[in-house]
Amino acid sequence: MKSIYERTLQSLLEDPLIAEIAPEAIRARDLSKDEFYTWTLEKIDREMHWSSLNRGFTRLFTLAERGQYYYPLYTAEECAAAPEKKGVNLVRFPSDDPAADSRPFILLVPGGGFVNVWNLTEGWPVAQHFNERGYHVFILTYRVCTEAAAVCAMEDAAKAMRLIGAHAGEFCVNPARYITCGFSAGGYLVCLWNTEKGYAAYGLPKPEACFPVYPVTSYRLMEAEEWDEGDDKDEMAHGSVGCTMKEACESCFEIPEHVEGFPPSAIFLAAGDELVDPEHSKKLAAALDKAGIPCRLEIGPEGGHGFADGTGMCMEGWPERAIDWFEQGAR
Repeated sequence: MKSIYERTLQSLLEDPLIAEIAPEAIRARDLSKDEFYTWTLEKIDREMHWSSLNRGFTRLFTLAERGQYYYPLYTAEECAAAPEKKGVNLVRFPSDDPAADSRPFILLVPGGGFVNVWNLTEGWPVAQHFNERGYHVFILTYRVCTEAAAVCAMEDAAKAMRLIGAHAGEFCVNPARYITCGFSAGGYLVCLWNTEKGYAAYGLPKPEACFPVYPVTSYRLMEAEEWDEGDDKDEMAHGSVGCTMKEACESCFEIPEHVEGFPPSAIFLAAGDELVDPEHSKKLAAALDKAGIPCRLEIGPEGGHGFADGTGMCMEGWPERAIDWFEQGAR
């Protein structure tokens, strides 16, 4: 029997064992159109340096063999009324460490620019790292390609947190104790969760820590950026937060101006990020520092956007360093 590493991405995603989650490997993207769909994970690793896929799939299959791991957040009736809710889900990655039951769980939010959700790289492999460190993880697949996607994702996150709370005994977690971790657009979401649009609006507990990874944080920075001729900044703002760029800059959507509800935060990124200016992270870190909120800012010396779990790159080991920082008192 072939190992996970020797199997093609196609054979893995078409395996009946993970049929529920396979369409959301990269939400709203038909992977069968990609050349690498028919490659083995070994070839993907060699050609694209996505060595973490083997780690993620190995853990995913192990958990799927044990039983239920996939939890839709909306009913069939709700999805029929709002088709963008179809496939919105929570995937449970429990740790095998018995001590995980007494630790906060991690709500993990992959990125994708509000048009995709990259569970394939920023979800399953990263969850496995946190599992190894003794933390239960829940991966959120949220709505994309819809008006005010970030605001909709806040509703999805609240639904996820309430589902976790309703199954707290079964999941062996304390629903009042959790950490958030998000990437890129997902990094924006875990930051927005700390404002008036997030946990407070839904009567949910504050996270104990927040790990934004190469996050977007500032509409003022985006407003100042040069855009291609014909691109509409207001259209982008409406798509992500449901208002004009000016309104986004002057409201809680401008995260660095609204950090009073933040927990201690560890921010990770690489210099030379070609998609999200490192100033987004630096601006957030400066605001947290000014507000007296513990913050750790780690900028890798090289590399760009989308390093996911950091395997084979200068940011390798960042999930473990994030946990170390949290366990040492998040100072």
